[in-house]
Amino acid sequence: MSRFTTMLAAALVFAPATLPAQSVDEILGKHFEALGGVPKLKAVKSMRISGRITLGPGIEAPFVRSAQRPNLSRMEFTVQGITGVQAYDGRTAWMHMPFMGQAAPEIMPPDLAKSAAEDAEFDGPLLDYAANGHTVELVGKEAVEGTDAFALKLTRKTGEVTLYYLDAEYYLPIKVQATRTLQGHEMTIVTTFGDYKDVEGLMMPHSLSISGQGPGVQTLTIDKVELNVALDAAQFTMPAASAPKDGAR
Repeated sequence: MSRFTTMLAAALVFAPATLPAQSVDEILGKHFEALGGVPKLKAVKSMRISGRITLGPGIEAPFVRSAQRPNLSRMEFTVQGITGVQAYDGRTAWMHMPFMGQAAPEIMPPDLAKSAAEDAEFDGPLLDYAANGHTVELVGKEAVEGTDAFALKLTRKTGEVTLYYLDAEYYLPIKVQATRTLQGHEMTIVTTFGDYKDVEGLMMPHSLSISGQGPGVQTLTIDKVELNVALDAAQFTMPAASAPKDGAR
């Protein structure tokens, strides 16, 4: 599954480590099995996640993220009664942020749109990575907050690099680190995962923290996860009155 919002720079130095006698695909196989197994993962066609996001000291906003195969995504969060939206309909990434002075939905800038498209990948980039043109390399083994983790380097076919840290015992994600250029600035975005719970046979994190995409750390607490819910596909598309004319996407 993919991470929920996509928006410092740091150099990563791996301490020397003896590599385990496991290949990348063996590690990923155990990773997918730990999540619940590939058949169960691919059986999920849609998802709705609701919870709370901490945007700053004393600022907590309820959010709802809806996603549907193959790459539809919508995130809503409400601050002081005002709701913001970020969405991707498979072709166009758009947003409506009234607290940023937007009177109507707008197309995202190209760098933000690229990040939104990545986030909308329903299965994430690790599952079927080779078939999708990506490569994955086992970099080493490192302690992440006191837990031994396999460090996997994913290089997308577009060249972007993301580091995944999988718990060396349970094979669940602990941390994901990605360097991206957003709004003209190179940012290293770090997402940490915790509080895994069983949701209809799938292990899913219910606590996330995101740093590097702005001041401070954003913390997401997930209260409810619904799988295979009925979603209106229209909610992912920018309202017609604001949609771009043909050729403007």
